[in-house]
Formats: sequence, structure tokens, C-alpha cells
Amino acid sequence: MKRMTVALAAGALLVGGAATASATPAAPKVADAIQVPAGNRPVAAYPAEGVQIYGCTNGAWTLIQPAAVLSKHGKPVALHSKGPVWTSIVDGSTVGAAAVATSPRKDAIPEVLLKANLNTGDGIFGKVTYVQRLNTRGGVAPAGACTDGVQAAVRYSADYAFWVAG
Repeated sequence: MKRMTVALAAGALLVGGAATASATPAAPKVADAIQVPAGNRPVAAYPAEGVQIYGCTNGAWTLIQPAAVLSKHGKPVALHSKGPVWTSIVDGSTVGAAAVATSPRKDAIPEVLLKANLNTGDGIFGKVTYVQRLNTRGGVAPAGACTDGVQAAVRYSADYAFWVAG
């Protein structure tokens, strides 16, 4: 029953028209560029809150890493960090992935489709094939020039959808 609920929530998140677990309105439509290929099915979707950490190099801001907590019904279930990597704090499973497509968002970091390139453990992330970062809010690098060596943490939120083959 729990797995069915997660699958239904992920499906609603991906087609829009229903509220996500974070009670944030879903994007009206997932952009074609970041659609998950056929032959995959949703396994989980979690809202995330965190920061995008930027560093100044040669007078310009560049992304160092994300740092976010993914939740289910307000309870932390996973951590998101540099890689990018998502690690379940419930079962220890991990998925690492690389971006294959992006879709811009006004005043926010882009939505992204990522293909898994690392899986560990037998838990929720152990067999993930694709990850989508959806409904992004905030997280954009600071504007203007900067002083080398300075870092800035910019708050962001997003919904992450995880997919498996099948």
C-alpha cells in the first residue's frame, strides 16, 4: 500500500494537476526535454529544501555543490549532496546521477533530468535509473562580480522524482 501511494504521488507530480507532498502546486507540465524515457516507472517522489553552494573563482560564481534534505510527510528520508548523489537515511541506499537534459525556470535553478550512474544498496535508491528535479524555486547563483575564495549558500527547494526500469 505504501509503495502504491508513493507511485501515485510520483505520477501526479509528473503529470501535474495535483499537489505534491510538500503542498506546493505541481508544474503544469513536465517539459518534453526532461521527460523520463519509456520503459521506466516512478518509484518515489520527495520534496527537498536546502542550499546551492557557490564559490567565487576568477571573479565569477560557480556551483560547488548542493546540500538538501528530502522529506516524506515532513520527516527527513534522504540527503542530497555533491555528485550529485542522493542517500537514503532510512535504508542507506544511494543513487548518483549525471544530467542529460535541463529545462529553464524563471528566477530558479533549472529543472533537470539525470541518468543514474551509481547505485548502492538494496533500498529505495538501489535500482533507480533516472532522477528528475522538478518545481524548482530559488537556488540561483548570486548576481555580479565576487571576490575569489568567497562562498555563498543560496536557499532552494525542489521536488525530486525517482524512477526504476519496468
